[in-house]
Amino acid sequence: CTSSVESPNIPSSLPSSPASAAVLVYREPVYNWQATKNTVKERFAFLFNNEVLSDVHFLVGKGMGVQRIPAHRFALAVGSAVFDAMFNGGMATTSTEIELPDVEPAAFLALLKFLYSDEVQIGPETVMTTLYTAKKYAVPALEAHCVEFLKKNLRADNAFMLLTQARLFDEPQLASLCLENIDKNTVDALAAEGFTDIDLDTLVAVLERDTLGVREVRLFGAAVRWAEAETQRQQYQPTPENKRKVLGKALVLIRFPLMTIEEFAAGPAQSGILSDQEVVSLFLHFTVNPKPHVEFIDRPRCCLRGKECSITRFGQVESRWGYSGTSDCIRFSVNRRIFVVGFGLYGSIHGPTDYQVNIQVIHTDSNTVLGQNDTGFSCDGSSNTFRVMFKEPVEILPSVNYIACATLKGPDSHYGTKGMRKVTHEAPATGTKTCFTFCYAAGNNNGTSVEDGQIPEVIFYT
Repeated sequence: CTSSVESPNIPSSLPSSPASAAVLVYREPVYNWQATKNTVKERFAFLFNNEVLSDVHFLVGKGMGVQRIPAHRFALAVGSAVFDAMFNGGMATTSTEIELPDVEPAAFLALLKFLYSDEVQIGPETVMTTLYTAKKYAVPALEAHCVEFLKKNLRADNAFMLLTQARLFDEPQLASLCLENIDKNTVDALAAEGFTDIDLDTLVAVLERDTLGVREVRLFGAAVRWAEAETQRQQYQPTPENKRKVLGKALVLIRFPLMTIEEFAAGPAQSGILSDQEVVSLFLHFTVNPKPHVEFIDRPRCCLRGKECSITRFGQVESRWGYSGTSDCIRFSVNRRIFVVGFGLYGSIHGPTDYQVNIQVIHTDSNTVLGQNDTGFSCDGSSNTFRVMFKEPVEILPSVNYIACATLKGPDSHYGTKGMRKVTHEAPATGTKTCFTFCYAAGNNNGTSVEDGQIPEVIFYT
């Protein structure tokens, strides 16, 4: 009886442990052994890896590593539907010796140990092969023990290796935990030795995520390292053209627009992996307005957990707010640490329109720009707000003054009135309150104030 699970190629990046003692096979007949075993469990446990009453042998492993392991058809059929079909099904085998070249002897013994006694005998060196064997012979209880062992040993330096195995063995819960670990420890996970051993589909699954906690330029560097390893695996020369070839669909998932122009110029632009046309279009994206279309995603990756929140500081919307190149600014502070990820802005009163916009968060006392994005947005002519996001979250500390700025270029827009000096957001699940206090930002200001103007919404995570 066969299984659709493929034999795994097992990496060795789980924690090491002392080698297990060799399992001895009972070969001498033992008279009246039953009298010394008080329970069914004890009697079955005695028969584990024992020639006594055995009616089948398995030749497990390959080459010089083959082990001949005795077993009992009834005990195996009771614990596994696959063994039941093998011995009792319509095409049951009559052979007393069965070859299992795709199974590791230690893993097969761990499977038999579980079937005979309910004892779990797995360690760092055998957990992957045991999981494969439990899958192959349909023993879900042992599968669950293996997955639980892997969860407890999940770390940044083995997250990619375990993710590959979780996808191979169709273990979605383990895969999800691996991805969460990679989100939280992206830099360390990418630096781990096992990262360059993953397959292309796993690389794509990671690059698609919006929650990676790493700068895009470092993500590009990691992808290049993976491509170098993959060209060797495919026996290609590690030329830029071949690196692009092996990256395939993964390349377009790197969000080059999120880099600074300096990062892009020093790395990707000189790598030879991008085409000349791609390099030129990205440089134009960084330097001119309106920005030309590029083939790469410009949606920010937000490494924050929890639910996105927003507050609205106006009670009413009116028409006609003009722009002449001066920034709309509002000063604010909060009562607890948050991360601002963007603003909601008003759009045109003249129907569908595109705006160019630069948004910033400035530390008031030092006049330091903590985050900015030079971008654009499209509006539909309604009085709704339109999201404009930063490339990275901006940390906001409690009881510190900051200035939110938006410099728009475009036609007259809607604006807010009946503004509130204090706005409180209460988390539905926990009741936690985030209190914003707004004040007029003196200086070069297009007119926005607490009472009316632009920047009606602040979008943030707690």
